[in-house]
Amino acid sequence: MLKKVYLEITNVCNLACAFCPGTRREERFMSPAEFTCLAEKIRPHTDFLYFHLMGEPLLHPELETLFGIARALGFRVIITTNGTLLEQAGEVLLRSPALHKVNISLQSFEGNGADAPGDYVRSCARFAERAAEAGKLCVLRLWNREGLDSLNGEIEAVLTACFPRPWPESRGSLRLRERVWLQHGDKFDWPDLNAAERAGGRFCYGLRDQIGILCDGTVVPCCLDHEGEIPLGNLFESSLEKIMSSERARAIYEGFSRRRAAEELCRKCGYAERFTSLN
Repeated sequence: MLKKVYLEITNVCNLACAFCPGTRREERFMSPAEFTCLAEKIRPHTDFLYFHLMGEPLLHPELETLFGIARALGFRVIITTNGTLLEQAGEVLLRSPALHKVNISLQSFEGNGADAPGDYVRSCARFAERAAEAGKLCVLRLWNREGLDSLNGEIEAVLTACFPRPWPESRGSLRLRERVWLQHGDKFDWPDLNAAERAGGRFCYGLRDQIGILCDGTVVPCCLDHEGEIPLGNLFESSLEKIMSSERARAIYEGFSRRRAAEELCRKCGYAERFTSLN
């Protein structure tokens, strides 16, 4: 069983944030029929389904229908959003029994064109309160440490007014209230074939506890392969078992077992360095 599968319901986003590489792929929204086909193939392999890889999932015009399909299949769904559409689409999330957790990337503020983070952060905080009251988990994320520390201070000041301190720490996150957490993370370099290869051993949890599936059905080893540069197969055309047992997939898995990266893209990934240092 995989801990999670990232299923990209759309690769379209309403922002252009500096920390996100975006994608050059053709813009696409997955249809409910396509979603059902892929979700049924995924279901034996995981309980947790992420409606994300690239793109802003709250833009999907049939989001509630996709939640209904996921619920019928018994998935627990996690949404990662930039938070700018919560006032329009938040009700869909709150009334969806399949929704387990919402991750809100607060560092997206720098890409939404506003002059100050106050209104945006307060809107996200209001949604987090409502989500918690509806029994959902909500994680507010600032994955830009060492890059926008002054902006982070502004954002935290707004959050303090919404969720009075103290904020107890647990497993690297700060608990703002029951079911609402603030999570910090370091900036990292996305994998890029044009970057220099990184020295030293390599380890990654791709194909171990996660896979990604792009909105055209392409299976990739992890959620950071935003351009589908390591295509392992297409889930519309094959089974997940066959794709994950392919020669290329096995080479990636076995290579990381030996602390080696079989793929050039993996040798140029900054995020994987945090795993390598721990294993």
